[in-house]
Amino acid sequence: MSGLPVTARALFEQNQNSLAQVQSLQGGSPRRATRGRAVRCSYSGSAIAAWLALAVAIPACAQIPAATLTEANAALQAGEADKALALLTPLPATGQGAAEAQNLQCRVRFTLQQWDAAVKECELAVRLDGSNSNYHMWLGRALGQKAARASFFTAYSLGKRVRNEFEEAARLDPRNAEALSDLGDFYKSAPSIVGGGTEKAETIAAELERVDPARAHQLRGEIAEAHKDYSTAEREFRLAIDVSSHPASQWTVLASFYRSRRRWTEMEAAVHNCANAAARDKHAGVALYDGAGVLIEAGREPDFAAKMLEDYLSGPSKTEEAPAFIAHIRLGRLKQQFGDETGAHREFAAASALAHEYNPAQDSKA
Repeated sequence: MSGLPVTARALFEQNQNSLAQVQSLQGGSPRRATRGRAVRCSYSGSAIAAWLALAVAIPACAQIPAATLTEANAALQAGEADKALALLTPLPATGQGAAEAQNLQCRVRFTLQQWDAAVKECELAVRLDGSNSNYHMWLGRALGQKAARASFFTAYSLGKRVRNEFEEAARLDPRNAEALSDLGDFYKSAPSIVGGGTEKAETIAAELERVDPARAHQLRGEIAEAHKDYSTAEREFRLAIDVSSHPASQWTVLASFYRSRRRWTEMEAAVHNCANAAARDKHAGVALYDGAGVLIEAGREPDFAAKMLEDYLSGPSKTEEAPAFIAHIRLGRLKQQFGDETGAHREFAAASALAHEYNPAQDSKA
């Protein structure tokens, strides 16, 4: 019993005799359910009190194997939502590794666009480990998606929570470039009533300059675009490409800018540059997905959009940022446009096999 806390060890020793007496009268031994669930036994009185107190005194009994979390994360990155949930759902809600398990569940729900469920899981992760910058960042993201679909008054309340979570994520890790970028985007987009503001966004851009210069230029470009300063926006987006270690993604940002300005020839050229850059970067799979999305939204070059999706799905760098099941759905819709119903059915079946809970109608690029 040397591994027990002092109070638990004393409690255990104090109740050994009474427990043994009850066992001798009623027979058997306690049968505990797996994963920290409630004790099932036939004892009563002081024996039950002793065992319940002991269970409370040793909350760290449950420990989630690191290999399970690694496997679940790999499934998430591969777009295998069903597999990830099958691994994560049965896990205990407390104990070592539980916070990471809840965060992973939040992110799976996020890819499925189940915003309420994502918020719930992310809240649990933050409650279990409030010192983790990424957990606050993901909670802010889930709340942001929920706010975007809420009524005005609900969105106002949620907006303040989004700001708080992003600010906390940046405070906990000032070098978390993703959290800083999310916070800067919030400040740029949100009204002042919930804490937004251009000056705040510019401050974040300055902080990003020291951590991730490409994201800093992108944020400055987005600020300029919001102010209808399109020449400055274009210049900043091009500077982001120049300084980025993964320029393929920055090419998609520029392509999206050209799409919004209806500069079709330049948009198509930017998407092709994205594909060329992705071919030289094994970590740039998400850029193929995003580039295809720009073309689909614009209704341009469907053949090339389909090729980009096929390259993404057959490549080694799938990511939760570009869920494979959504890529299959988009590719299936393109094949329907081409009159390839057999190929389309195959893509839709592949999507369903990966994530049967996802509703294709949710895809904004339908």
